[in-house]
Amino acid sequence: MILSGRGVTAVLGPTNTGKTHYAIERMVAHGTGVIGLPLRLLAREVYTRVVEKVGAQNVALVTGEEKISPPGARFQVCTVEAMPRETRAAFVAIDEVQLAGDLERGHIFTDRILHLRGRDETLLLGAGTMRPILEQMLPGVTVVERPRLSQLFYAGSKKITRLPQRSAIVAFSADEVYAIAELIRRQRGGAAVVLGALSPRTRNAQVALYQAGDVEYLVATDAIGMGLNLDVDHVAFAQDRKFDGYQFRHLNPAELGQIAGRAGRHLRDGTFGVTGRVDPFEDDLVHRIESHQFDAVKVLQWRTKNFDFRSIHALRQSLDAVPPILGLTRALPAVDQQALEHLSRYPEIVDLASSPARVEKLWEACALPDYRRITPAQHADLIATIYSDLVLHGTVKEDFLAEQVRRADHTDGEIDTLSARIAQIRTWTYVSNRPGWLADPTHWQEKTREIEDRLSDALHERLTKRFVDRRTSVLMKRLRENAMLEAEISVNGDVFVEGHHVGQLAGFRFTPVSGTEGPDATAVQSAAQKALALEFEARAARLHAAGNADLAISSDGLVRWLGDPVARLSSSDHVMRPRVIPLADEQLTGNARDHVVARIERFVNFHISTVLKPLDDLSRAEDLQGLAKGLAFQLVENLGVLFRRDVSEDVKSLDQDARASIRKYGVRFGAYHIFMPALLKPAPAELITLLWALQNDGLDKPGYGDLIPMLAAGRTSVVTDPGFERTFYKLAGFRFLGKRAVRIDILERLADLIRPLLQWKPGTANRPDGAYDGRRFTTTTAMLSILGATPDDMEEILKGLGYRADVVKPEEAAAFLAAQTASAPQETTAGEAAPQETAADEAAHNPDHDDADAETTSEADTGAAAAPVAEAAEPAAADAGEPAAAETGEEVAEPKPVLLWRPGGRNDQQRNQRPHGDRRGQNSRPQGETRRDERDGRDGRRGDGRPDNKFKGKDGGKPRNDGKRPEKGDRRDRPDRAASQPMRFESKPQRKEKPIDPDSPFAKLAALKEQMKK
Repeated sequence: MILSGRGVTAVLGPTNTGKTHYAIERMVAHGTGVIGLPLRLLAREVYTRVVEKVGAQNVALVTGEEKISPPGARFQVCTVEAMPRETRAAFVAIDEVQLAGDLERGHIFTDRILHLRGRDETLLLGAGTMRPILEQMLPGVTVVERPRLSQLFYAGSKKITRLPQRSAIVAFSADEVYAIAELIRRQRGGAAVVLGALSPRTRNAQVALYQAGDVEYLVATDAIGMGLNLDVDHVAFAQDRKFDGYQFRHLNPAELGQIAGRAGRHLRDGTFGVTGRVDPFEDDLVHRIESHQFDAVKVLQWRTKNFDFRSIHALRQSLDAVPPILGLTRALPAVDQQALEHLSRYPEIVDLASSPARVEKLWEACALPDYRRITPAQHADLIATIYSDLVLHGTVKEDFLAEQVRRADHTDGEIDTLSARIAQIRTWTYVSNRPGWLADPTHWQEKTREIEDRLSDALHERLTKRFVDRRTSVLMKRLRENAMLEAEISVNGDVFVEGHHVGQLAGFRFTPVSGTEGPDATAVQSAAQKALALEFEARAARLHAAGNADLAISSDGLVRWLGDPVARLSSSDHVMRPRVIPLADEQLTGNARDHVVARIERFVNFHISTVLKPLDDLSRAEDLQGLAKGLAFQLVENLGVLFRRDVSEDVKSLDQDARASIRKYGVRFGAYHIFMPALLKPAPAELITLLWALQNDGLDKPGYGDLIPMLAAGRTSVVTDPGFERTFYKLAGFRFLGKRAVRIDILERLADLIRPLLQWKPGTANRPDGAYDGRRFTTTTAMLSILGATPDDMEEILKGLGYRADVVKPEEAAAFLAAQTASAPQETTAGEAAPQETAADEAAHNPDHDDADAETTSEADTGAAAAPVAEAAEPAAADAGEPAAAETGEEVAEPKPVLLWRPGGRNDQQRNQRPHGDRRGQNSRPQGETRRDERDGRDGRRGDGRPDNKFKGKDGGKPRNDGKRPEKGDRRDRPDRAASQPMRFESKPQRKEKPIDPDSPFAKLAALKEQMKK
C-alpha cells in the first residue's frame, strides 16, 4: 500500500542549498528521529554532526557494515538500505531522493519514499527534478524549493597542470583517477583520492587531507556528488562517460550538475569546466548547469515489497510483479535477484530451501553486497556456502569464517592489493552484523572492524605516499600562512626547509629536487632562496679567501671549488687567457659576485701559467728577435707543437745563436716536430687539449678527453680511431700516422735509431739497380721496444713517415745483414759510442738536424740498434748444424718475406718533413695508402719479374722524369750521378768540418773514424 503525501515535505533544490543541514536541525528538534543517507561515508559525517549536538549516547549509526547502538538511543543515522521498514520515530528524513531513478539502487529509494513515514514530520531531500513525480506519487505533499547560496560559473577547458588550487578533478575509473593523481603529484605537489571502492575510513582520511590544506587538489569519482561537503572552488571533468553497471554512457545534464555543484560552498561562488581529453561543453549544457534547469524525473524504479516465500519459484515470480500505478517502472535485476537466479539452478540449494522460512533465509543471504566486484556466479557460490551453513548448522562455521578473515589480515602490498583485501573484509564485516548469522557476532564485529581499520589506514598511507609530496604540501601550507621558513644546509649541500629536503646547493647554484615542477616549484624555490640569501654571501667570502688547492679546472671546462662547479671557461681573443663565466643564481650580486669572479680569474691564470710554464715563459720571452721570435709566436699559437715541415724554411734560416735562444726555453728541434717535451706530460697535455677545445668549440668533438688517459698510462703509441678529431692526437702529444699514432718524443727517438743505419758506409757494394745498400735498414728490437708495437704496427708507422719497403727473400736479407755484420767490428771499435759520435758530427755540420741529431740515444737503444730482428737471419740456421727440413721429412713452410726499408725517393729531410699523404709528383698518394709496388711487395716490378714500364722510360731502363723538374737534393733523377755517387742523407751540401776540441769526449772517436776512412 502506497501512503499519501500528507505530512510529507519535499525540500528540493540544487547543491549547496543547506538541505542536509536543515534536516539535521529538524530531527534534533524532535524527541526521536531517523535519517537515511545514500552513502556510508555521508552517514558517518552526519552521525558525527548529530553526536556533537545531542551526545553519543543518544545517537545510533546503522549501516550494512557497521552498527553503533547505544541503549536508549533516540536518533538513528542510517544508509537508505539499512533504514527500518517501519518506525515509530517522530521524524523521518530521506536524503538524495532523486536516486529513486537510479537503475541499480533506485527501487530501494522508491520503497522508502512510498512506505516510510515519521509520526510528526517526514522530509524528502533532493534535486528539483523530483518535484513533478513526487507530486504525482504523493498527493498532498508540500514542496519547498531552496535556492543555491552561491553561483556557479563555467570556466572552460584547462590543462590538468594549469587547474587552480582547491580543484576537484572527476573521473569514472580507478585507473584514470590514479593516473591523474600521479600527474598532479609530479607537477603540483600532490592530491587526495576519493573513490567509491575505498573504505569509508580511507575516504574520510583522504578528504581530511584535502580539507586540512595539506594538498590543494582532489581526484575523485562521482562519489563526491553525493552530499560530501568539501571546500572545492573548481570542479574539472576529466571524463564525461561512465559505466553504470550495464553499459558505458555519457552523463546526463542532471548528473553533471550534481557533481559540478560541489564547487563553491556557502556564500562563495564556484566554477566548473573540463580538462584532459574531454571536449568543451556546449553552450546549452553550460546554461542548464549554471541555472540548474534539468529534465524532470519521469519514472521511479520499483520492485515489489510483497515477496512470496513459499518456494524459490514463487519468490522469483513475485519479483517479476509489475508496478501498480503509473510513474513506476520495474527495476532491472539487482545483485540480490541475480544471485537468486544463479542459486535456483543449484540442486543442493533447491533441496535445502524446502520451507517458507528457509526460502526467506535464502533471500536474506542473497542481499549480501558484492563488495569484491566479482562475477555473479562467483558471488553466488559464496552465498551458497553461507546459506548452507545457516540452514544445516544454524550459523556460519567459525573455521570457515576464521580462514576467510585470516586471508585478508595483511597490510603489506600496494594500493590494488589493499583495496581487494578491504573489499573482502567488508564482506565479512557485513556477515558479522547480520542478526543470527554467527554464534559470536560481537567478537567477529570487533575483529573485522579492527582489520578493516588497519587495512584502511595502510591504504591511506599508500595513497598518500604515492600521490602526495609531503615536502611540497607542507611548504605550500606554510607559505599560505606567510610564516617565516626555517632552513638549514648540510655539509654536503643538501638544503632543508622546515625539515624537508627541497634541493641541493652546489657552489652558487640551487637545484630543486625532482617532482616540484610547475607553479609550486617556483614557490618552493622562492622559499629556499629566501632562506639561502645569507649562505650565498658567506660562500662568496669563503671563496674569495680560498687557496689554490681548493680550486680545480676539470676536463669539461668547469672551474670547481671543493668539487662544486662555480664557473665555466669560454673562448677569448687569446688561447692562453680563456674567459671566465660564473655559474651562480641571480641572488649572487654586487660585490659578492665581483669578488667571486676576480678570485676565479686569478686562479685560472695562475693554473695555466703554472701547468704550461714553458709555454707561458716562451710567450713572454723578450730576448728573442727576428725569426726566433716569429717561431716562438707560432709555437705558442699552436700550443707547443709544430710540424717541422710547416716551418722548414724558418728553421733553415735560423743561425746557431737564434736556435740557442729558443732552445733555452725548452724547445726541441726534432726530425719531425718542433716541440716542447715538458708539455707532453698528462697534466699539460690535458690542459692544452682543453684550451684548444674551448677556442674551437671542441668539447663535444669525438676524441676529446679520450687520449689523455692513454698518455697518462705511459702509452708510447696507440691505435688510431677514425672517428676522433685528428687535432687531439697532436695536442695530446701524438703524431697521427695512419692506423697508428706515436708519441712525439718517442718518434724522435725512433729517428735517432734509424739515422745511424742510413749513414754511408765505405766498402759496401752497389746494387745493380743503382740503389745503395747503405741506404737501407731493417726494423730492430729497439725500435719495436720503444714504440710498444708489433712488426705490423712498425710497418704502418714507417710508411706513415715516408719510408718505402723493399720486399726481399730471406736469402737476400741474410746477405744484406751479413754485409753489415762483416763491417761491424771496424765500425764499432769504440764500442757502442760510434752512433753517438756520428750524431754529434752531424750536429756540428748540419744545422737542419741540430737537436734531432745531437741528442744521443741510451746505451740499451744504441746497442739494440745494431741488432736486426731475428727473423731476417733465419736462413742461417742451417750453418749452425741444424738438420735440413727435407732430411727430417717435415713439411717446409714458405719463408716469410723480409722488408728492407729505405727513404721514399727524396732526401730524408724533405721526405720526413711532409706528412704521409701530402707528397707531390709521382710519389703523391693519400695518407695511409700504400703505393702499388709496396702493396704488391715488389720494387717496381710486375708479377713476372720484368720491370714495370709504368715507372720506367720507353726503353725500360732508367726511370723517367714525367717532364717534372727534379727537386733539390734528389739525386735519383740525375742521370750523371745516379749510378756513380751514393745518396747522402743531408738535404744541403755537406759543410766544411769544424775543428774538434781535443778536450772533447768525442775527439778520440772522431780520430778513429778518420783512420777507418783511410
